[in-house]
Amino acid sequence: MVEPEILTGVLLVARAECFHVGHPDPLRESVRRQAYAAAGADLLFAPGPQTPDAIRTLVAAVRPKPFNLLVVRDIGLGVDDIAALGVRRISVGGALALAGWTAFTRAAQALKSSGSFSGLADLVPYSEVNAFLATDLQSRKARAI
Repeated sequence: MVEPEILTGVLLVARAECFHVGHPDPLRESVRRQAYAAAGADLLFAPGPQTPDAIRTLVAAVRPKPFNLLVVRDIGLGVDDIAALGVRRISVGGALALAGWTAFTRAAQALKSSGSFSGLADLVPYSEVNAFLATDLQSRKARAI
């Protein structure tokens, strides 16, 4: 697994929303807008590309600056695959919250429609959640030292 970079201070992010606003040629326009790097941006962000070719193209367009990829669904690539494409920062936006709301909605619908508690099967025990959060906190504290 790739260790995340720990950044301090101010980070100026240049963002091109071309994929999200329905631009007719979002990849080409996103590449063009990465000229923000010349204006002093530290990190370039064009949320939306989902194929290895598009991701590679954007990474190359901003090099040597880091490129931030937003992943909000399974795009068939893991963290290591994405890092191998040259991405230096991965964001998930609200996807983890959406995963929780998806499970909540499905469980609530099952309970409402059929009186079934099947949506509560396979829940992670509170002790496991607490252990996960405690381990993560300890890991972040150790890296900060």
